[in-house]
Amino acid sequence: MITSADIIQKAWNEYDPTKIISKITDISVRVSTNYVFHIWFEDGDMIVAKLSYFGKYEHFKEDHRIIHSLSNNLLYPFDTLLAKSLLKNNRVFTYRYKYKKVDAWVVFYNPVRVAERMPRRLEEKHIRKFGQQIAKFHLACSKLRNVLPKSSKTLRTDIQTLMERIEKDEKAFGGKAKAELLKQHCELFLKNRLKYNANSFETIPVFIDWNIGNFSVTKQFELFSRWDYDWFRMSSRMMDFYFFSRVVSDAGDRTAFSYLINPLMEDRFILFLEEYHKINPLTADELRFLREGYRFFILNYVIKDGSYFFSEQYAKKLQAEAFEIYLPSIATEFNADKLIDALKIKEIEKV
Repeated sequence: MITSADIIQKAWNEYDPTKIISKITDISVRVSTNYVFHIWFEDGDMIVAKLSYFGKYEHFKEDHRIIHSLSNNLLYPFDTLLAKSLLKNNRVFTYRYKYKKVDAWVVFYNPVRVAERMPRRLEEKHIRKFGQQIAKFHLACSKLRNVLPKSSKTLRTDIQTLMERIEKDEKAFGGKAKAELLKQHCELFLKNRLKYNANSFETIPVFIDWNIGNFSVTKQFELFSRWDYDWFRMSSRMMDFYFFSRVVSDAGDRTAFSYLINPLMEDRFILFLEEYHKINPLTADELRFLREGYRFFILNYVIKDGSYFFSEQYAKKLQAEAFEIYLPSIATEFNADKLIDALKIKEIEKV
């Protein structure tokens, strides 16, 4: 049976067979089903390889081309923030291995430098600095939105894919009652997406999975490096905010985690929003859409694709909690008016 190391060796042979690999070391985080490796060469050089079995190869290739373009075009102080993919013939090199039931793809990166880590639980000064930094980073991404390659993934197509899977096999989602609940939430998402005028939101690169283990900062708490692009997409900036709320939450960074909606309502998150809003103003409809961003995250990344993104143990835990806690809490635990009032956003009356 072919191993991950075998696939990576095949990928490298296609990239540059003259440079000899001496060792492949698995450095994967075990809560995820994606695999990350250090590749050591006989001449002492080292690079990073990511191997994925999830989704569509076309999306994998598309995402990494967008990320590379973003990385290449970001200006100071974010010009060195993202890991650079290796190129061949002036294009991001990706490799696909497909044989019988195995379908996997590989991309290579230059190693990213890591500076300081944020504290596991942030103090007020850290929260405010983080809000300022993220606002500036989103602005930098916004300036590049017209020069990046196009993306074929949208929130609507992902939700429609989930609805099609539910129609095809209700048992895979826990039976008829659970399938009906999921369909109701999919329909609510599509309805509220129109209600909050999400089509008018600017589309920028978003990484979604912002947690303290995915980025580093300088001693002045300015963004220094960002890695782990599993949930990257072109979408509204609001898709990032649930994870920002988790970074600044009172609970802090935890090894054992759940995806409760409560961090979006914490005063600590309002502190983050206040600093962000001073630099990169938010609208009332965007803040209302935070509920839908959370709903999408649970439906798409926990329910639809959770078994690909998380190890089996975590996927089962999170999916059970989605039905018992996460989805029911959306209607009762989120109040956008609290955030809108805190930021003193005045709304124009709609005729």
